[in-house]
Amino acid sequence: MTDLVRMTGIDKRFPGVHALKNVSFDLAAGEVHALMGENGAGKSTLMKILSGIYPRDGGEILVNGREAELDGPRAAQDLGIGIIHQELSLMNDLTVAQNIFIGREPRLRFGRLDETALNAQAVEIFKSMNLKLAPKTVVGDLTIARQQMVEIAKALSYRSRVLIMDEPTAALNDAEIAELFTIIRRLKADGVGIIYISHKMDELKQIADRVTVMRDGAYVGTVGAAETPVSSIISMMVGREVTNEAAEIPDLSQADTLLEVRGLNRGREIRDVSFSVRKGEILGFAGLMGAGRTEVARAIFGADPRDSGEIRVHGKPCAISQPSDAVKAGIGYLSEDRKHFGLATGMDVRTNIALASLDRFSGSFGVLKEEDMRRTAQDYIGKLDIRTPSDRQEVRLLSGGNQQKVVIAKWLYRDCDILIFDEPTRGIDVGAKSEIHKLLKNLAKEGRAVIVISSELPEVMRLSHRIAVMCEGRLTGILPGGEQTSQEDIMHLATLRAPSMQPEGYQQ
Repeated sequence: MTDLVRMTGIDKRFPGVHALKNVSFDLAAGEVHALMGENGAGKSTLMKILSGIYPRDGGEILVNGREAELDGPRAAQDLGIGIIHQELSLMNDLTVAQNIFIGREPRLRFGRLDETALNAQAVEIFKSMNLKLAPKTVVGDLTIARQQMVEIAKALSYRSRVLIMDEPTAALNDAEIAELFTIIRRLKADGVGIIYISHKMDELKQIADRVTVMRDGAYVGTVGAAETPVSSIISMMVGREVTNEAAEIPDLSQADTLLEVRGLNRGREIRDVSFSVRKGEILGFAGLMGAGRTEVARAIFGADPRDSGEIRVHGKPCAISQPSDAVKAGIGYLSEDRKHFGLATGMDVRTNIALASLDRFSGSFGVLKEEDMRRTAQDYIGKLDIRTPSDRQEVRLLSGGNQQKVVIAKWLYRDCDILIFDEPTRGIDVGAKSEIHKLLKNLAKEGRAVIVISSELPEVMRLSHRIAVMCEGRLTGILPGGEQTSQEDIMHLATLRAPSMQPEGYQQ
C-alpha cells in the first residue's frame, strides 16, 4: 500500500501539559486505520494537528510522500485531508447541497447563486458514494445518520483522499451504522484512507484494518485488527487488564420501594408505563432508538410535562411538575447530553459540583461560601478519583469520563436517593467506562435506587438487576438481569409492539 500520511516524532505542548510525546502514525491508501486510546490519550490533539487546527511543536508530517506545512485547516483541505467531527457542524436551515458547498458555491453573472450547478455537483458526489439523497432536502429534516453522510460528502467535495472520522457512530442505531460502514467500504475501494476514532470496541473487527493505540500522549503500538484480540487492545489502551463482571443479583424482595411509576402517559412518546425500583437495585432500561426511554426519564424528573400518571417516592405520591420538584424529592437525573444539560462547561469543577446545592453554600447577602465549596469539591475529587489538576480547572478541559464523574458528584452531594443515568458511558473510553460501572454498582450497594438507560445491550446486561424493555413508548416487559437473560430475549421485547407477560415471580 502507498502511504497517504506519515507522522513521525510529533510533539505538542500546552501550558502545563505535555499533550503529545514523540508520536508516530501512518495511513495507507485504501485502509481504515483505527486510532484508539482512553479519553485524554492525545488522539484528538494528534488529529487536530493533521487537519491544521493546531500547529505542531516538533516532528515531521509527510502527505503523499512530501513534507507538509499544515498552517491551517485550509492548507489541510488543499492537501486532501478532511475531518468529520463527532459534533456535526451543518446548518440546519440550509439544503444538503448548500451545506456541502458553503462558501464555494458556483455563481452566475453578477454573483447570483447557480442553484442548478450546485445541486448537480452534489448529485455527482452522492453517486460516487452510491447514496440516494436529494440535494434540495433541508438538512434539519434529516436523521443524524443522514447528516453524517452529508458531512462525508462535504469532505469529499474537497477531493479528500484522507478522511478523519471522530466517533462517527456515537448517535447511530444498528441499521444506520451498517449504512455508514457500507459507505466506508466503498471509499476504501476507491483508495481513500480513513482514520477512524471510536470507543466502541466491537466495531474494530467489522471495519478496521489496523489499530494504533495511544496512552497519556504517547504512542503505544500498532497491531492488525483481525488477528489481535479485543482484550489485548484494551490492555494496550489502559495499561492494565479491565474486567467486566456480570451483575450480582441480590435478594431485594424485602427492600423498600423508593420509586414507583404508575400509568405514565405523554402523547405517543409514553403510553401507560408502570414500574418500580427498590432500594439497592439497578433497573436497566433497554430498547431501540425512539423507544421512549429518555422521555420516561425526563417526565419523571419534571423536565417534560406528562399527560397523566402518578409518581410515588418512598411510598407517597409526589407532585413533580419541574426539575426542582424532583430534586427536592431526592431524584437526580444525569442527561445523555451532559455538556448541554449536566454541566456548565465554562465553569470550574468546584462550581459544577455545587450547582445542584447552591442553597447550602449561600452565606450572608447571597455570597457563596467558597471555602465550603472548595472542601466539598476536594472531597468528591478524592472519592470519585476525578482526574483534574485542581478544583479550579474548567470542566470543558476534562476528559469525557471525568466530566461524567463531576455530574455524578453534583448529585451525590445533593444526597439523592434515586439516580437516573441516561447513557452514562456514551463517548467514554473503555477504562473510564469500567470505573463508571463500578461506581454505579457501589451506589446501589449504598442503598440508592439506580436507573440506567443504555443503548448498549452488554452494558445493560452487565449492570442491571432487572431490565425494563421499551418499544414505541410502551413498556413491553421486565426481564431478570445477569445470566438469566440473553440479548435475543431483550431484542424480542424491543421489537414487540404490545406489552407481554412478565416473567413469573417478577414485579413491575
